Amino acid sequence: MKPVLRTAALFGLLFGLFALIGYAIGGGSIGTLVIFLFLAGIMNLFSYFYSDKIVLASYKARIIKESDNPRLFRIVAKVASDSNIPMPKVAIVPMNVPNAFATGRNKKRAVVCVTKPLLDYLDDDELEGVIAHEMAHIRDRDTLVMTIAATVAGAIAIFVRMAYWSMLFGRGRRDSGSAIIVILAAITAPIAAAMIQMAISRTREFKADREGALTTGKPWALASALKKLELAGKRAPMKNGNPASASLFIVNPFKGSALIKLFSTHPPTEERIKKLNELSENVGGPMVYL
Repeated sequence: MKPVLRTAALFGLLFGLFALIGYAIGGGSIGTLVIFLFLAGIMNLFSYFYSDKIVLASYKARIIKESDNPRLFRIVAKVASDSNIPMPKVAIVPMNVPNAFATGRNKKRAVVCVTKPLLDYLDDDELEGVIAHEMAHIRDRDTLVMTIAATVAGAIAIFVRMAYWSMLFGRGRRDSGSAIIVILAAITAPIAAAMIQMAISRTREFKADREGALTTGKPWALASALKKLELAGKRAPMKNGNPASASLFIVNPFKGSALIKLFSTHPPTEERIKKLNELSENVGGPMVYL
């Protein structure tokens, strides 16, 4: 599906879900439905322009200058040039898990974010492979869809839970509508995860891996980086943050939940490495195994 169509489909899904939640909260009132349709439109419009800023703020990402980390800037600039896209902003995320993601609604407003442990874990070739993967997302405008989906899905989850507690402890707790809220609250997390999965499919991750590997000409370097990030994530999974934002990262930082695995937006790392090994074999490079 083309980026424009994927974005339109995402907006439609979020619009409908938000309106449905409002309809249920209002006990089937048409007036409430209309109000929430209006709010859904405002929320989608707001997300289009500000979702990247919300994501950066939620993870306390700090935009840095070239003098702050010459090595990282050099690699990002090289990959940007090789990818034929403008130099994005660069940010450091204060997380104790090695990982990376990109955000921004277009190429001119893109931001590549890495955690400090990522810089310590990876050599230059591996770091270049990770950056090239993120650049592929930027070039294909996946970052717009991923960022909006992560932001709005997380907001919907929070809103439904707030409505649930309000119904439980307020006058609405005696209404039959409270049962609907209980059900909505119970299924919000998987719905949010499913929306992310529809917004940026596993196929897009394979595509970004392939495009990134072809950009650098070193498929084995990205495969090696994915192996290191997968093992590091298993040893110390991220405990803070919203699982709805998992699709932003190059490797899912949230582990241990069967529900998260069920709705995972990332294909198994073993499969990603296998496909990269196939590319590596074509160019005479080394194999990497998880």
